[in-house]
Parts: sequence; C-alpha cells; structure tokens
Amino acid sequence: MPNWKQTISDVNARLKEFGAHSPETLKGVAMLGNAGAKTNHLDSKTRELIALAVAVTTRCDGCIAFHAAEAKKIGITAEEVAEALGVAVSLNAGAAVIYSTHVLDAMDLA
Repeated sequence: MPNWKQTISDVNARLKEFGAHSPETLKGVAMLGNAGAKTNHLDSKTRELIALAVAVTTRCDGCIAFHAAEAKKIGITAEEVAEALGVAVSLNAGAAVIYSTHVLDAMDLA
C-alpha cells in the first residue's frame, strides 16, 4: 500500500521543480482548481467527493493523496467517500458496457 503522506511530499517536491520550468502551467492548473470555490455552486465537501471519484477513475495516486487529505481535513466521512466511489465504480462499469457495443460494431464491419 502506498504511503500517502510520502506521496504528497514526493509530488510537492517534483512540482516545485516543474513549476520552476513552467510556472504558467501550474498557475493555470491552480486557477482551474480554485474556480469552483469562486462560484460556490457546490460546497467544498461535494467538490472533494467528486475529486476523489474522478481520481479513482483516472487512476491518479497523487490526486487520491491530496484530495483524501483535504477530505479528512474538512470532515468528510468514510461512508460519504464510499458512496462517491460507488458512483465512480458504477460509471466505469457502465462505460465498459457501453463501449462493448463499439466492439460489436467493429465486428460487424470487419
């Protein structure tokens, strides 16, 4: 199992280096990350639950580490995370079923 605190530390160290080479890229990503907080149509809890679900579907360990730490900090429960992750699992399974029809289409044309 990954050491999530170490993952955060490692990623932060490399981001400093990346930021030195491409500061505007990191500024842009930060702006995207902060956009929801400015409109505030969703609360921070909802945004973090979405972030965790997307982190799983994109298989991003760094995203999981950062957003799990933030979720814990703002009081999101394990039950809430599990429900959000259940949605992510369901969507991935559903997408696989939908994409399976593409295989059938390809087979028809082969």
